[in-house]
Amino acid sequence: MFDTLFSLDILQATLRMATPLFLAALGGLFSERSGVVNIALEGLMLLGAFFAAVGSYFTGNPWLGVLTAMIVSALFAGIHALVSIRYKADQVVSGTALNLLAGGLTVFLLNVIFNTSGTSPNVPKLPTWLWFNPIVYIGLVLVIIVHYIIWYTPFGLRIRSVGEHPMAADTVGINVYTLRYICVILSGVFAGLAGADLAIGELSIFRQGMSGGRGFIALAALIFGKWTPLGALGASLLFGYAQAAQMRLIGFSIPSEFIEMIPYIVTMVALAGVVGRSTPPAAVGKPYEKGNR
Repeated sequence: MFDTLFSLDILQATLRMATPLFLAALGGLFSERSGVVNIALEGLMLLGAFFAAVGSYFTGNPWLGVLTAMIVSALFAGIHALVSIRYKADQVVSGTALNLLAGGLTVFLLNVIFNTSGTSPNVPKLPTWLWFNPIVYIGLVLVIIVHYIIWYTPFGLRIRSVGEHPMAADTVGINVYTLRYICVILSGVFAGLAGADLAIGELSIFRQGMSGGRGFIALAALIFGKWTPLGALGASLLFGYAQAAQMRLIGFSIPSEFIEMIPYIVTMVALAGVVGRSTPPAAVGKPYEKGNR
């Protein structure tokens, strides 16, 4: 069993499993660093997976499928931004509603577009470069880029200031509303890319409920990683390893029910270890009203 759990194959599987997690977590980082809670990552990832398959199916080009996924997820993230920022609705309720909408909409459109339920027809998928599909390599590069943006650029400083003290940011001329809109929409772009990785990066189909809770695990990775890009990557690799180990343990004399629980058990244990020690942005989840102190 030791050789099974610490082989080159499982390390490669870990990175493949972690990729949609840290991509979605990067999107959540932009949103939550700006002050908007985004539990809609699950639904945005599911929409990204569906529309990646749709785009690839109708164009015959998986790269256009990836672009379609990012655009559609960004548009739906814009709904969350509008409801949360302009209308100041409860951000958790808005995110939950978007998750429910994504689940129902993808089932409905699967039947309308493909005249099937459960699973779409095969669609063109992304190529494999060496060991992985291109989104894996793109995702690793994006971690470095986002790390640099958040900590070493004026734009990143504005994002952090809006998430920590929006009133102070407003007084120095930063448009809190515009910046939050941009960040929430960016979260949709990243979640869409994560969904595309699921549907046409690793596979060549869309399945009903394909995100399978990965959006929530990505949010857990963001919290465990203390709202930092590198921390989110590390946490995603941990959770990715748990998923890879789950797959490798099938066939051993271990109850299948326990094996299926492994990724979620690891997630809960990891979160239990950081609760109270991981400090979120001070203004996250708090609608901003200009002029209120």
